[in-house]
Amino acid sequence: MQASTASAPRLVHRACPLCEAKCGIQVAVDPATGEVVTIRGDDDDPQSRGFLCPKAYGLKGLQEDPDRVRRPLRRRGARGVGDFEEIGWEEALGEVAARLRGLREAHGPNALATYLGNPNAHDFGSTLYLPTFQRALGTKRRFSATSVDQLPKMVSSWLLFGHPGLFAVPDVDRTDFLLVLGANPVVSNGSLLTAPDMPRRLRDLRARGGKLVVVDPRRSETARLADRHLFIKPGTDACFLFALVHCLFAEDLVALGRLAGFTRGVETLRDLAREFAPEAVAAATGIAPDAVREVARGLASAERAACYGRIGTCTQEFGTLASWLVDVVNVLTGNLDRPGGAMFPRPATGAADERPRERGRNHYARWRSQVRGLPEFAGELPVAALAEEIDAAGDSRIRALVTVAGNPVLSTPNGERLARALASLDFMVSVDVYVNETTRFADFILPTTSPLERSNYDMVFQALMVRNGAKWSPQALAKPDGARDPWEVVTEIAARVNGTTLEALDELVFSHLLEATVGKPGAACPDVSIDEARRRLGDERGPERILDLLLRVGPWGDRFGASADGLSLARVRDSEHGIDLGPLEPRLPAPLATASGAIELAPELAVADVARLRDALEARSRANGLVLVGRRHLRSNNSWMHNVHALAKGPERCTLLVSPADAERLGLADGAHAKVRSRVGEVVAPVAVSDEMMPGVVSLPHGFGHAGPGVRLRVASAHAGVSSNQLADETLLDALSCNAVLNGIPVEVTAA
Repeated sequence: MQASTASAPRLVHRACPLCEAKCGIQVAVDPATGEVVTIRGDDDDPQSRGFLCPKAYGLKGLQEDPDRVRRPLRRRGARGVGDFEEIGWEEALGEVAARLRGLREAHGPNALATYLGNPNAHDFGSTLYLPTFQRALGTKRRFSATSVDQLPKMVSSWLLFGHPGLFAVPDVDRTDFLLVLGANPVVSNGSLLTAPDMPRRLRDLRARGGKLVVVDPRRSETARLADRHLFIKPGTDACFLFALVHCLFAEDLVALGRLAGFTRGVETLRDLAREFAPEAVAAATGIAPDAVREVARGLASAERAACYGRIGTCTQEFGTLASWLVDVVNVLTGNLDRPGGAMFPRPATGAADERPRERGRNHYARWRSQVRGLPEFAGELPVAALAEEIDAAGDSRIRALVTVAGNPVLSTPNGERLARALASLDFMVSVDVYVNETTRFADFILPTTSPLERSNYDMVFQALMVRNGAKWSPQALAKPDGARDPWEVVTEIAARVNGTTLEALDELVFSHLLEATVGKPGAACPDVSIDEARRRLGDERGPERILDLLLRVGPWGDRFGASADGLSLARVRDSEHGIDLGPLEPRLPAPLATASGAIELAPELAVADVARLRDALEARSRANGLVLVGRRHLRSNNSWMHNVHALAKGPERCTLLVSPADAERLGLADGAHAKVRSRVGEVVAPVAVSDEMMPGVVSLPHGFGHAGPGVRLRVASAHAGVSSNQLADETLLDALSCNAVLNGIPVEVTAA
């Protein structure tokens, strides 16, 4: 028999970029064709240990998708119908820059707007260069997926700790009691919690004698693993959490421990909680008083406990209060910043010096939207205002929009109104790889490389890891001729709009960071000269040089050779499976950036909003209408992956989950269709009757609705489903953060 001459596949180890878990993957590449053979879990990755969810296999499908845009497109027909022609990069970039510059000169910088989708957080080049892109355009009308996601948590972190990005994550590997609200980490793989293989971690928690309690209006996949599941009426998490706080004070269970030395506002909180006894909130939440007391006692008596809330606690009417109270519970039980509690990761690209540069910095309401006067936070306006800022702001309206890796027509409230507004723009450009429900309105679509065609390092999610670590993701596939990485596209646009070059703008970003971190007193490396640092970092432009700088001056950095065991990009690259930097360690009070330098347990904005919650108690107690909540699927992440056959195949997933009691009352049959109507829209979806739903609550998944004209998504259109955000009301907001309400939407449901 003749021996095979086929070469063995080339193996590339990197992190999966498709969700927050960042599981280690092994990409097998055919050396002859340069194509992906298969993708497997990396058994030697110290974080994921070989675990992989189905989404990772979608990387191969994404790479090979014939619908993916690979060359710049220019609109040639009416806006929104998807009629485009391919053109060259030079022509596309020249026209885009000229149009943006012309509109800015004629109407001012705020005539331009940007929208950033959450894929940008999964790409380190975008993370590093998008802020410069936005500053270069000069507009204050910046929008992103943040305000349909984690914005309330950012606001509450700023109020409590002084910084929007200082998130406490549950130390799930060492805790004895985990309370989960509005989150489904078995399916999400963790969210604001980078913890691969959550099913194993939660099973390990119970195997060592710990307890898992899930509070959710649906008996989710995580709830099925729990010791106890409590149904809760959507939007009442803040009432439930306040009842826990009430019990902690009433039963003398408050024990701050070492946090007492740098925590303010405990007595104010005691006074606020008096009106939220378990009996007072029971009708509103649907949770019996005895169950509330048992949870409070469990948290207080456990040696190590953590309270964790996520998308369900954020995207609701009281999102900031609920997010604030999650951390309040952790503080009052002494479980903040201690092993097994809620802890603060220390990313390798973060500051080496724990002390904040500035205390008491304001991130809130420094400017407001034109139509409703909604406040900005951390430099962004709430995306619920985007449509009206286009179609109702008169001469001050948004005239040009740049979207980067985002699909706000499916991801933000009242998508039909936004679609109409996009059609009225003077100019629109989308940096994206698909002609989707949003980009079909663009005048130009500028594509980027795929995730496997570029290197990466997970800067954002290191700040959320359940264990500290560092991992380099090398480029797995050759970059096609003429293809550009996302950072190159946005930086080129910014440079041309301002009459400069990509190289000059890149040097500006790099030199600014370099001068802030070396060669002067108070810098991370004061004894290293700028010239020496430049010599060691090299002169190759782009994000890798900046990453090398940040790693070297970070908490585990090599200080340009001063620390032999320290990190540099070279060392991280050489560790192909990633580097485990150990379990989380206590960090407070050093990084606290409040004006007082303490944890502000009763910040003024939150205290003032409690009156709104108190006023809502009676109305919530009497409410008996149906409300809609979202849900996640393991094979999906928002609207990204529905055009990948391997992930889209199988049973229909865009179904309306309805409890048996509601189905009987409304005359709905399993498998039949129902009409769901809200103030702003209606959809028709197939019914799935399930006892996992709390009576009075129905559920649709997010991210579907791929049926618009001009959309070039053949697989997704064959499994179109409906968009739950067509039912989301842009006037329903969390009052503090102005995050959109996507859970707890009042709806009417009838048989279709």
